[in-house]
Amino acid sequence: MKINDTIAIIDFGGQYAHLIATKVRRQGVFAEIRQPEDPIEAFGGYRGIIISGSPSLASHGEDTDYTKEIYDLDMPILGFCFGHQEIAKHYGGKVIHGGREWGSSQLQLSNDHPLFSGLGSFETVWMSHFDSVAEIGPDFKEIGVTLTPDGVAEHRYAAIASDSLKRYGFQFHPEVDSTVNGDKMISNFVYGICQCSPSWSMDGFIERKKEEIKKQVGNKSVFLLASGGVDSTVAAVLIGQVLGPDRLHLLHVDNGFMRKNESQNVLKLFEKLGLGSNLHFVNATDTFLDALSDVVDPETKRRIIGDTFIEVFEDQAKKIGITEHLLGQGTIYPDTIESGGTKRADTIKTHHNRVPAIEDMIRQGKIIEPLAELYKTEVRELGELLGIPQEALDRHPFPGPGLGVRLLCSSGDALDDDLAAIQPAVSEISEQTQVAGLVLPIRSVGVKADLRAYEYPVLISGKLPWNSLINLVSALTSEVENINRCIWNLSSGIPKVAKPLATTATRERLDILREADFIVMDSLKSHNLYHEIWQCPTVLLPIELDGQLGEMVIIRPIISERGMTAAPVELPTHLLSELKGRILDLQGVSSLALDITSKPPATIEWE
Repeated sequence: MKINDTIAIIDFGGQYAHLIATKVRRQGVFAEIRQPEDPIEAFGGYRGIIISGSPSLASHGEDTDYTKEIYDLDMPILGFCFGHQEIAKHYGGKVIHGGREWGSSQLQLSNDHPLFSGLGSFETVWMSHFDSVAEIGPDFKEIGVTLTPDGVAEHRYAAIASDSLKRYGFQFHPEVDSTVNGDKMISNFVYGICQCSPSWSMDGFIERKKEEIKKQVGNKSVFLLASGGVDSTVAAVLIGQVLGPDRLHLLHVDNGFMRKNESQNVLKLFEKLGLGSNLHFVNATDTFLDALSDVVDPETKRRIIGDTFIEVFEDQAKKIGITEHLLGQGTIYPDTIESGGTKRADTIKTHHNRVPAIEDMIRQGKIIEPLAELYKTEVRELGELLGIPQEALDRHPFPGPGLGVRLLCSSGDALDDDLAAIQPAVSEISEQTQVAGLVLPIRSVGVKADLRAYEYPVLISGKLPWNSLINLVSALTSEVENINRCIWNLSSGIPKVAKPLATTATRERLDILREADFIVMDSLKSHNLYHEIWQCPTVLLPIELDGQLGEMVIIRPIISERGMTAAPVELPTHLLSELKGRILDLQGVSSLALDITSKPPATIEWE
């Protein structure tokens, strides 16, 4: 049964499909996720349909086996990215493989359309696509084009509409926060086009979720992996309010990848929240480091960390004497979608709570994840309604594998063949802005058009205004193949040679990274910037520049709302100078850089 007015979101596996549903719900209208192959009968009773993006290519005819009878329905349909292209194709338009765009673009509205009611003539929108619409059918009109930085029309048909058919398309992603007025565009569709009325709230979500927890757990208990991060803390409090403290056990594992003094602070937090009666702690550093011995590949690292969490959890459950229990996790939606957790989603990176062992337990009904359909901002809102202190909710997001995914490893093998083909193009673009661009011989995880991009970073050396730096990043990542990330050199000089170092996860390297991370967090707080920045990973990169002994530290300050997109933050010069002095004084560190890449094309974490 539908909750009053409801919008259907057709999930083609795009990174932001559930984010669309979240944004509609935040308008006060319920949204349901539907699969493209659902029978046409399943779409009855909705007030409108939104078609998501996809890792598939509309230009190549990929993923075309879906219920196209939706186009015969007498209800409004709006497509984003892939959905936009499918709508254009169905009604006589043409889609080409070309015109790719990443990150922010300037949209010029070329028609006074109700979808853009209340907006200006120019809007900042977020793009992530390989394909683009080259022609539209006779019933459609163009209502938006994107512009180059100097104001010249770059891509036609960035927004299209047919009011007679009630069919609409955006090449961009209004659901991501980086589309500045995307919420207003979605509201215009939901209320103006679909004529919905508000009927959904987070309070209603809490009541529904509590009933689901009671039903799933039954007479069993829950044993929750409590990292102390926002997600696991909110999950613990929510489950604890339903089951009571006697049926909720918390396990905090020090896996060796924690921040400085992290475990002590986490244990104090749960005591303060009144969840200390069944709080268990185990230091499993040796277990995790032994499991990661000689491991270099990032996906393998993530899987091993996830599997080892399960081994430690099961061992502790036996020691405690819990036999009938469910494993509780603070999994949120980005963990699932980036791990390829829906039918069509590409695996960007496997999160520790989505390794095969966890997936098997999910299929067996042994996992409880009350936050799995939420994003970070919704989790914080939920936490406030549950009465969790703000100090516990305002912490920067920290990945489950902790510093394990910020400690990059390398076989030390040269990658000269790949770099020889990339470097000339990088140099040509960089030199146009009078800076140097050096491709680094190590790869990191990125995301392009909903697909995993395991590609190379470029080290930019030289002085440029911040906006010019960001424009250079956009040019390098969009025009040069196999580049998904750019970092700005904060050390002295212009390096000529970068050499990969043979490294694995060791105590010594973790101690270096832990101290560098502490310095970054301490400096942000002392400069009153901690709450201005959503997250600031510190990364240790096994790269040696010009023969200087030591590794490279990367600082990645970003702003985001939900983690599905992110923008780099310009730090004050005096703060950068302070960080440079403190971090370069660390033994084992020889260089420092600032990650200045948006997501996409780079993920927030490097692995």
